[in-house]
Amino acid sequence: MRRIDRWIGAPLSFLLTIVRRLDDLLLRRSPNPSPRRIAVLKLAEQGATVLAYSALLRARSMVGADNLFFVVFSQNRFILDLLDVVPPANVISIRTDGLIGTALETLRAVLRMRREGIDATVDFEFFARSSAILSYLSGARTRAGYHAHFGEASYRGDLMTHRLSFNPFLHAAELFQVLVEAVRRPASALPSFDLTPPEAEPLPRFRPEAGEKAEVEAMLRETLGTETVPPLILLNANCGDLLPLRRWSNERYVELAHRLLDRYPDLRIVLTGAPDEADEAQALTNEIASERCISFAGRTTLRQLMVLYDLAELMVTNDSGPAHYSTLTSIDVITLFGPETPAVFGARTPRSHILWANLVCSPCVNAFNDRQSACRRNVCMERITVDEVFEVACRVYESRRSTADKSSITT
Repeated sequence: MRRIDRWIGAPLSFLLTIVRRLDDLLLRRSPNPSPRRIAVLKLAEQGATVLAYSALLRARSMVGADNLFFVVFSQNRFILDLLDVVPPANVISIRTDGLIGTALETLRAVLRMRREGIDATVDFEFFARSSAILSYLSGARTRAGYHAHFGEASYRGDLMTHRLSFNPFLHAAELFQVLVEAVRRPASALPSFDLTPPEAEPLPRFRPEAGEKAEVEAMLRETLGTETVPPLILLNANCGDLLPLRRWSNERYVELAHRLLDRYPDLRIVLTGAPDEADEAQALTNEIASERCISFAGRTTLRQLMVLYDLAELMVTNDSGPAHYSTLTSIDVITLFGPETPAVFGARTPRSHILWANLVCSPCVNAFNDRQSACRRNVCMERITVDEVFEVACRVYESRRSTADKSSITT
């Protein structure tokens, strides 16, 4: 996707910029100061969609739910549906079935936006060319997005009417809210923005449908060979992580699992992951070599995974999608940060426990470099020791179990 965005997106952005300037010169169309129909573009990353919750609520309050649309890759729409901010019928999903299939799906999305009469787009992809191109082709007269004013980030043409400067010191949830607020500001006043970062709204809670909890409990009892569901700690090792620099080594997950199982005799450990991570997650389970450790990677639907989060006490994961959408459940999460910063992408809930070595070379992956790094050894992740993670895991686990025991006594 990065290669397509670079080699096709860059020249296409340049050509469309010429078209845009000629169009503006001849027709002199100005942005609509009070847009009626807004389309938000966030093609990838389910975790970031969770962080965008408050911004989506704000957009909905501006135009109403029926006039709010969202453009997303089909494999990333699940969390959007779970947040229940945008009506399902207004989600414009793009399947990524090969280059030709994706091109046809993208054309269909553009035609849908034009047919719906979208008059404002908000680009939540910080510097991707593909989303900027879609914003322009949508026909919307108001287009809010980030712009590389002095070449501080990737070239994406000059396709936005409301061009903002990316602030690396704001949290992602605030960045998304700023983009939404921009559509009702005069374009000529930007990128200066007289706005204090708004407070984030509390996230909604995931509510299992009837029978879903019993279904996942039955799966656990059958796989673990237990009569009841025991206390659970989840390990999300991100075996197929698209950004390998973010990974904590398998050896450390194995050591952590052994130490947790030794300390808590009643504990069971469950490895989680996507279907394409199933083989490596099972290999990691085999390496842990305990009948009290199983792999559920690739064995659950996304809704079943959310139920699993609700049943478990704690999850240990690197910075990834599960670290964010698990915050919609009751689970506590230890998130290991390395090449990216928790100041921008850390989950903001009391149940989020973040470990970050804060080295001078970290964060090396950011919006200004297309999330690419020259680093070949993630010392930022190596500096997070098993001792550190084990200490936090024990403290959180024991606190939750103590609370559960007191609750059961009271009941």
